[in-house]
Amino acid sequence: MTIKRINPTDRWSDAVIYNNTIYYTSVPDNLDADVTAQTANVLADIDVMLNQLGSSKERILDVTIFLSDRVDFASMNAAWDAWVSDGNAPVRCTVEAALMKPQYKVEIKIVAAC
Repeated sequence: MTIKRINPTDRWSDAVIYNNTIYYTSVPDNLDADVTAQTANVLADIDVMLNQLGSSKERILDVTIFLSDRVDFASMNAAWDAWVSDGNAPVRCTVEAALMKPQYKVEIKIVAAC
């Protein structure tokens, strides 16, 4: 099976498609915003990428959410709950992690069907 790399660079690809499965990670653009706004920004970015690849949030299989501070869990969930499709919620886990940019409050990794 072919591996398709979307916008590859020497260090990473924006997304990878293998076996009709999309692998994608998004980080926020609005670094001065609170965690709810950063989460909404990341989820909107995920929507855009999935749409470009012929998929949608309803086809997401697995999500890993990285939060820089566990106290932001409820605020992150406010954006998540407004975004996730009723009856189509994927498997999800949330972990507290030291993210690579101190301004990042959230980072989200998804696996979705094409």
